[in-house]
Order: sequence, then C-alpha cells, then structure tokens
Amino acid sequence: MDNLLARRLRRWGWGTGIATVVIVVVLALAGAYMLDYSLFPKMRHGHNLPWRLDNIISESPQLRPWADSLKHSHALHDTVVLMPTGERHHATYINASEPSRRVAVLVHGYRDNGMGMMHVASIYHHMGYNILLPDLHAHGKSEGEGVQMGWKDRLDVMRWMAVADSLWGGTEGTAMVLHGISMGAATVMCVSGERLPDYVKCFVEDCGYTSVWDEFEHELASQFHLPAFPLLYTTSLQCKLRYGWSFGEASPLRQVARCHKPMLFIHGDRDTYVPFAMMQRLYDAKPEPKQMWIARGSIHAMSFRDHPQEYARRVRLFVDQYIR
Repeated sequence: MDNLLARRLRRWGWGTGIATVVIVVVLALAGAYMLDYSLFPKMRHGHNLPWRLDNIISESPQLRPWADSLKHSHALHDTVVLMPTGERHHATYINASEPSRRVAVLVHGYRDNGMGMMHVASIYHHMGYNILLPDLHAHGKSEGEGVQMGWKDRLDVMRWMAVADSLWGGTEGTAMVLHGISMGAATVMCVSGERLPDYVKCFVEDCGYTSVWDEFEHELASQFHLPAFPLLYTTSLQCKLRYGWSFGEASPLRQVARCHKPMLFIHGDRDTYVPFAMMQRLYDAKPEPKQMWIARGSIHAMSFRDHPQEYARRVRLFVDQYIR
C-alpha cells in the first residue's frame, strides 16, 4: 500500500513538473511573440519607412502650396547624429523663412517617421519657427533594433534638442517647443519630467498614453481579448532583459507629474486606440501651467485632419504665451 502511494505521488510530481515546464515555455514563447509584435524589430519590418509628405498632403490638401514651396526651394535638409549607444539617428530640418531663434522639435508616432509631422510643421513654420523632425530609434532612417515606445526615446530627443540649440541658438540660445503625436506625445511627456535646459519653454502633447503598460494592456484586451496576467508580465520581463526597460517604468503619467513647464493636452473624444480617458488622467497629474483641448468627433491622431484651422489656432495661442 505504501509503495503504491509512493508511486502515485512520484507520477503526480512528474506530471506537475512537466506541466509547469510546458506552461513556462509556452508563456516565454508567447511573450517573445508579443514583444516582436509590439516593438517591430527592423530586421522583420524593414529598415526604412517611406517618406510621408505626399500622404500628408493627400489628407490635408491645403498644405500642398507650402509643401511644394519647400521642395522647390530645397528647404528640406538631412542631418545625422551619433547617439551615445553608437547608433546613427537621422532628422530632417527646415530653416525659418527669416533668421529666428525659435525652434519646434516635432516628434512622430508609432511606425512613422519625421515626415509624418509635416502637417504640424506647417503651423510652426508659418509662425516663423525653425523645424527639427527627428526619426526616432528604429524608425525611418534611424538605426536601432526595436521600438522604444517613447521611454528611451526621451534621451535621444534630448540629444536632438541640444543639436537644435547649437544649430539655431547663436549667442542668445533658442526658445524651444516640443510637440508630439501619439507615441511622439508620450516621448515629449517623458522628456518633460527630466531636468531640462532653460531654452525649453513649453510642450504640446497630442493623444499620448499614460504608460506603455496601460496602452499594451488596453491593446491586449481589445485585439486579443486577453487579460494582462500572465502574458503582459512575461512580455515586460523579456523587454527588460532584451532592451533594458520594462513596460511599467515607461510612464508619461509619472513624468508629467514632475513637469512644471507649460503643456497643452490635445485628444480626440472618439479615440479608442489610445483611450480618450487617458488624457484626463494625464492632465490631472500635470502641475500648472497647463491647458486642454478636446477635438470633438476625432479618432486617434486625427485632430488636425478633422479641425485644421482650430488645431492651428489652439497651438498658436498656447505657444505664443511662452515663446515670443
């Protein structure tokens, strides 16, 4: 009887052990798949994304005369910077029509590149600003293995800020606004919580998320109908091991709570990709000064397309308070 019980316990132990190993392996494989699915390593998704200027014009035809004038006058310039990681990052820049120390650093969204911000560039260029349009890590012509979702990108953008200041600052230094959309907005908010030079005057964030964890949890539920546990936990751990950051630490919400420079929050009230409710949480966390504009009827990243004149007016009124 004792021998029979011992054999059964051994079989149960082996069965439990094998089941545990299978579960761990399945979760590891699923986490690796989700990490690649989310962060789009370049070796799988192509090294260079196409330039977006023609697409932007097709969505906003009123920009064509301005865009054509830039092309005809060869006003679009390329520059490359070597990052501390050893990677070469690319940006496009546009000089102001007249000499100016005012600068707008415009940060694009997920799977896009700097030219995807040309519609916003038109606003600032008409205001007399110099424009810098960086390609984020693993986007456009910038090197890098995986998308950083705005977190480590904050360090790269701070490097670009210094480049812009040296390019246009002269003896007085620049007066600078950072404006981002979607993941670019998350990047700008992550920058805002750092110790910043005086030349950074204000920020505009358009439909950014509260944290990478919150955004991925939302997408896991909406696309795959899965809860956060356990897959998001294993994926975040693999991101930490592979790329050096976790989903939980990548928090624009925590960063804006540390920001005392002015910020304008923009979000479409029909946004379900980065849920509209995230803007209120971000706005509430941000100390004064701050402003909010809700783009009625707009889905994700479409506030300018739907309300081009009002979008430009809101941006001008806000930025003009802090940059003369």
